Amino acid sequence: MHAVERMGELGRAMFSGQWSWLSAVILVFLAGCGEQADPGPTVVSKGDSSGASTGKPRIALVMKSLANEFFSTMARGAEDYAAASGGALELVVNGIQDETDLSGQVSLVEQMIAQQVAAIVIAPADSQALIPVLQRAVEAGIVVINIDNRLDAGVLQSAGLTIPFVGPDNRSGARKVGDYLASKLPKAAEVAVLEGIETSFNGQQRKLGFEAAMEAAGLRIVASQSAQWEMSQANQSTAAILTAHPDVKGILACNDSMALGALAAVRAAGRTDVMIVGFDNITAVQQAIRENQILATADQHGDQLAVYGIEYALQALRGGEVIVEDRETAVDLITATELSAMDKQEKP
Repeated sequence: MHAVERMGELGRAMFSGQWSWLSAVILVFLAGCGEQADPGPTVVSKGDSSGASTGKPRIALVMKSLANEFFSTMARGAEDYAAASGGALELVVNGIQDETDLSGQVSLVEQMIAQQVAAIVIAPADSQALIPVLQRAVEAGIVVINIDNRLDAGVLQSAGLTIPFVGPDNRSGARKVGDYLASKLPKAAEVAVLEGIETSFNGQQRKLGFEAAMEAAGLRIVASQSAQWEMSQANQSTAAILTAHPDVKGILACNDSMALGALAAVRAAGRTDVMIVGFDNITAVQQAIRENQILATADQHGDQLAVYGIEYALQALRGGEVIVEDRETAVDLITATELSAMDKQEKP
């Protein structure tokens, strides 16, 4: 079974009654740790140098943790795009086991340089640590496109490096989610923020968006700490926050995995008065929104995000020129209202 399929099944089962909710959370957390997505019809698996002499451009998609459904969805979208291309390209799909495995992601990029791929489309686990190896890729003549998490502009400038970014305005997306939470809480209510990895640009921007929304609404952020994008750490952090700040009425999680961890902690504490929001629009969070357990999330269209990067890379390869312009993609607020409308559209 593909890791991405396994993630989807686990996410759906979380609220179907097949397992207890907390057991499902633990299984989702563990789900990508032992396997990665199997290669599809046009996908070359990690480390495979086949296709080097076919004349087709080989494009490597290097992501963060495939244990996070957002990135498994991203992988599936890229694979579907490659399959529909009629063999116009070869796609190498790779991901690391968890969000903090920076050395593992550096190693993946080094492997792609050694295999002489034509382009690397990367969602970096860290906005700074990946820049040296990406510079080596550019020096090797490889087109590099940055998606999802923007590389640090200052470090890029210091390295004399220009790498275009394709992705959403995370700050604006988080502001939308934060504004929606604020509209449901009284002024001066206490809230907490679960941050991503502190050196990740998208995490920084989402935190800023949340903070701006809370300040505008007159809500009080009484705790803000990193849970490293991970469900289990968010569970522990939220439990500690609820103990230290029993009047907290809202949790703003910078991704959906952390929102699910927060939900597990809130339920374990027997709290029904804490509203939770996330960011990424993964399957389990969609169902939690439908069941009024999570308030809202943001959809940055993960199934298309890598596709945008791949298309940009192909454009650069066809034109023979280095692309320097960033491209902003959509990010939308997802609430029970939006999901209800989508569910009605899907019904025959």
